[in-house]
Amino acid sequence: MRLRAIPTLLLSATLTAGALAATAAPATAAPASFEDQLRALPGVSVTGVTDKEGFPLYSLSITQPVDHARPGLGTFQQRFTLWHKSTAKPVVFYTGGYELSSSTREPTTLLDANQLSVEHRFFGPSVPAGGTPWGKMTVQQEAADEHGIVRAVRPLYEKTSKWLATGGSKGGMTATYHYRFHPEDYDGVVAYVAPNDANNADDSGYEDFFKRVGTQECRDALAAVQREMLARRDTLLPKFEKTAKDEGYTFTNTLGTTDRAYEFAVLDQVWNFWQSGSVDNCPTVPDAKKVSDDDLYKWSLDHGLSIYEDSTLGANSSGPYYRQAAAQLGWADLKFKNLKGVRHYPDIYQPNSVLPADMRTTYDGTVIKGVDKWVRTKSERMLFVYGQNDPWSAEQFTPSKKDSYKYVVPKSNHGARISALPANERDAATATIKRWAGVR
Repeated sequence: MRLRAIPTLLLSATLTAGALAATAAPATAAPASFEDQLRALPGVSVTGVTDKEGFPLYSLSITQPVDHARPGLGTFQQRFTLWHKSTAKPVVFYTGGYELSSSTREPTTLLDANQLSVEHRFFGPSVPAGGTPWGKMTVQQEAADEHGIVRAVRPLYEKTSKWLATGGSKGGMTATYHYRFHPEDYDGVVAYVAPNDANNADDSGYEDFFKRVGTQECRDALAAVQREMLARRDTLLPKFEKTAKDEGYTFTNTLGTTDRAYEFAVLDQVWNFWQSGSVDNCPTVPDAKKVSDDDLYKWSLDHGLSIYEDSTLGANSSGPYYRQAAAQLGWADLKFKNLKGVRHYPDIYQPNSVLPADMRTTYDGTVIKGVDKWVRTKSERMLFVYGQNDPWSAEQFTPSKKDSYKYVVPKSNHGARISALPANERDAATATIKRWAGVR
């Protein structure tokens, strides 16, 4: 629209006053908003903004080198989110270890903190165009990715704001690995149920776990069910094949046949029972010698018989995890003494078994051993939380004596949380995290 004209009698006076004001005090531009500053970060793109509990949740991506040691080899876009509350509050850097998740984490709630959540390289859409170079999906490369995100975003927060890392399971491992290679990025790490397979050739920790978890009665019942599942292969395999057909499962690119897939699923059954269940589920375990084929198979499907199939094992799903396990993270190669004489594939229980041929690799534990030693001897301000009845918690990190701690949640599984600790331990762990974050 047209501007309203200034009355003639006031024009010269207005111009004179305006000129004097301009000469005396130039106009000052308003400071850029947080979102404007975020959008101005080099290499960072804001791809969306939503509201979460009254605060903005920014969807972001950052340009990362495929190889941080050789940036000229190309780049990819790595997704992350930032739930922003205040530049004066702490920042919790959450590594899920898999695809992007912005779910609110326990330390974020305890501290009323901002939360930055990152997708692990080569998971989901965080992959290079034209194919994924799996040899570049290493602990060191992901640590460098996250270091780049910290360096990019940290200047937006006050210098006094503390940064803590957290994550559960593989995410807890990822947070620990990042801290090992870039300890200056964080003021502390809270890692939940983070496995530490420092010696992949020694799985005695896992074997010992399955000898003591729960009650003897429950362990015996589960072992009998697992054995019976393979002893009755002739009658149960057709049920498994029907499930696969009904669900559209295939095994051509990974395990190869339904028979191999069936055995792998049975081998994992007891592990999965304890990972997600508890001693409260023990009364449901059937009498393996008396239960019918139908009831045995149905109970197993509902209690740990997880089917590994092509669509969930490829490059676009959980395949990247198994690739990492085969290459660096390690794997629990259990002996399964209770299954002697009923197995068809003695060497099948390995991560390479569930990978497409082009993703299989050889194991090198050098880096993981180095991280284990660093955590035990040099790390500072690390807090580990494990579940007493969680198989993934059977081989744990041992924190140093430098303001670092470990807690085991009684009777808990892979979902162990600080809030479930006995009151005195819960209060001590919470106080430690708040002290690291500068929060009262």
